[in-house]
Amino acid sequence: MRLMVPHPGHFPALKEIVAAKEAYGLSEVEEVYMGGSPEVMGSGRGVLHAPLLDEIREQTEYAHQHRLKMNIALNSPCSGGHHLTFEGYKIFEWYFDALNNAGVDGVIVAEPYLVELLRDYPMKTIVSCLAYVDAPQRARFFEELGADVITVDTNINRHFDLLEAMVKEVNCEIKVIVNEGCLYRCPFRYSHYNLASHLSSLDQPKSPLFAPDFYFDKCINIRLRDPAQLIKSAWIRPEDMSEYESIGINSFKLSGRTKAVNWIINCMLVYSRRSYDGNLLELLDCPQMLRYMFYIDNRQLDGCIAQWKSCSKHCHECGYCDDLTGEVLTVIK
Repeated sequence: MRLMVPHPGHFPALKEIVAAKEAYGLSEVEEVYMGGSPEVMGSGRGVLHAPLLDEIREQTEYAHQHRLKMNIALNSPCSGGHHLTFEGYKIFEWYFDALNNAGVDGVIVAEPYLVELLRDYPMKTIVSCLAYVDAPQRARFFEELGADVITVDTNINRHFDLLEAMVKEVNCEIKVIVNEGCLYRCPFRYSHYNLASHLSSLDQPKSPLFAPDFYFDKCINIRLRDPAQLIKSAWIRPEDMSEYESIGINSFKLSGRTKAVNWIINCMLVYSRRSYDGNLLELLDCPQMLRYMFYIDNRQLDGCIAQWKSCSKHCHECGYCDDLTGEVLTVIK
């Protein structure tokens, strides 16, 4: 099992992550990732600290000294077409050259054009989950463009038939995100990440610095009215990672680079140990505020993966997750 860990971007956080990895002997933790420069491109999340190139070089050297690979996220699903202009091409060529010279190991992108552009560099090309790779054929397309690693669309985390077929279809590495708590088949997902990509970018002068997050508010509201949606989300319990290894997926990613470093370290420990006693919502990147409203006993979910592996995902016919919610979820008063 190989684990990729989120990093908020500032050097003290990286040092804390490294210290925890070494103190607890977490050999599974092989990679970290952080946001790149918003002047070049936004990403799927806000950037708490945007490291300059000198910082990226310094942090990459430190990571390598402690047997960690460093990846940079430039996974905005929208750049307003700027990347396709000659000016945009020259900017990305310059930035990829700079990242490569800084020793960066991999670049995380969602835009197919950038996947192809990265073929000319020794850095790994890591396809983001925001490329929405949800089928073997789509995985094949991205591999042919130049992908070394494909992070699958989290919506198919429990579609084992698709995951297994994808592993067989391509030669590149298949990675799954374990602790994203977004709505299953969320109707806001594309629009929400499009908004995030613009808000996290400084290269588009017409992009607002702030906008009300309609999508997040709707997302919270849906789960407050229907808590079963929390169970239907495509998270993966620490105890269930072996089910993915059995079909050839050995690469796992933790979500949460906008979170506090102590939370990141706790998740890193839990998933490395493959065991957790407590409220499952404490491990989920989104939406964290619901951990103060609901308690989902992780231990009561033992064995549920068997149902989810074989489930048709026709929720209106099944009812399993609705019934399970009544058994494992408690409202915190």
